[in-house]
Order: sequence, then structure tokens, then C-alpha cells
Amino acid sequence: MKEHNTKRHVGAARILPFVGAVVMALPTAASAGGAAAPQVGGGLQGMQIPANAWNHLWNDVLIDLLVIGVVFGLAAIYMLWKYRAKSPDDVGTAPKLSKAQAIGWILIPAALFMADDFYLAGNGWVLWNLQRTPPADALEIRLTGNQWYWEFDYGNGVVVDTRDEGDKGKVVVPVGRGVVMRMTAADVLHSLAIPDFRVKEDVLPGRKTFLWFVAPKEGETLFTCTEFCGTNHSQMPGYIKAVSPAEFETWLKSRSK
Repeated sequence: MKEHNTKRHVGAARILPFVGAVVMALPTAASAGGAAAPQVGGGLQGMQIPANAWNHLWNDVLIDLLVIGVVFGLAAIYMLWKYRAKSPDDVGTAPKLSKAQAIGWILIPAALFMADDFYLAGNGWVLWNLQRTPPADALEIRLTGNQWYWEFDYGNGVVVDTRDEGDKGKVVVPVGRGVVMRMTAADVLHSLAIPDFRVKEDVLPGRKTFLWFVAPKEGETLFTCTEFCGTNHSQMPGYIKAVSPAEFETWLKSRSK
């Protein structure tokens, strides 16, 4: 009986390293090439867009979690069936490990999983640096957060106030060009979030913060305040309207004073 059970546990011990190797190899292969931020061509001239890069990295994380979950799940089901007790008196005994084997079982799996984690974290750090480095030719807009509206100052007397109705209260930007929001608050803490562009940054009284994004195509996208700023906090959404560069220049001239 003991000999039979010992063989069961030895078999399981031989399977686990193979499982670990498969778990670490597949996510890395699936996410190969993820370190470089994806680019888009055409009218955007190959500009790196952080939103696309974050989406790509998030897909890598999901693939990583899926592969690990599936491989370990299948391995657990297999071992539960293969090495199940055949009778109520069937009690297994694990093989005795040497000191080197015990250390190996601790360090090797830990190193494999940490390598995978550092790979994903390293890509995240690269993309974070990209997000904090606006393009040199970016359009700069000064934003002021107020209770409970936003003011976007383009300079030359062009100001968009989100309290205005219709298109007059929409923030207009050109497609394919970096847009930097230089932000401060006039009263309390706010936070500007543009979900479609994968950006969010606090807007603070007495401090300057910034975020930047690129609108890849024409259309409208929602932005809002995601930091509770008072009783009318929920009244602070607005829209960014992306238009062609030529249409943007026409709009800018029409609003200039």
C-alpha cells in the first residue's frame, strides 16, 4: 500500500515542474512584442498612442491570467483523478526531499512567476513614461476645474465653458495630433478622466498637473470628473469633439476674439 501511494506522489511531483514550465512559456510567447507601444499609420504618421499601448498590455495580462488558470485547472483535475484514493484506507505518503530539492521547489517556481510579473510590470513602466512625455508639437490647452464645470482655454481668447449648451460647450481637438491639458483647480480637488483615451489625472488647487492624448478618428467622446467635488459633482461630464485638422483651424479662427 505505501509503495503504491509513494509512486502516486512521485508521479505528481514529476508533473508539476512541467506544468510550471508550460505556464510561464505560453504567456510570454503570447505577449511577445508587447514591450513596444503599438503605432498607427496613415494620417497619424506612425505616432505612438498610449491608449492603444495600454489596451495591448491589458490584453497581455488577460492572456497571462487565462493561460495560468486553464493550465493549473487542467493539471489539478488530472491529478485529482489520476492520484485519487482507491479506498478509505488508501493514505498517501509524500517522498522525502533533500535540502537541494526543497530549496529548488521554493526558488524555481518563485523565479518563474516573478520573471513573468516583472515582464508585465516593465512594459507598464515603459508605457507610463510614454504617457508622461507629450509630443513636442502637441496642442496645449489650459484647463481649470470649477464647482461644477470645466473651462478650456486655447489662448487668443478662445475659451470653452462646459456650462454652455450644444456644440459651444464641447472641447474641439484635431484628429491625429497630441493634445496636452495643463490643469489646475479654482476651488477644490477634481479629477479629469477620459475613458476612451485611457487617461485620468487629478486637478488640484494651487498646483499644475497635465495629461495628454491623441484622438485617432473623428467623433465625440465623454469626459467627466471622477473625484467627488461637492453636491453637483455628477453634473460635470462633457464631450470632446475630434475633427479634421482643417476643420479644427476653421473652428479656432471662428472662436478667436
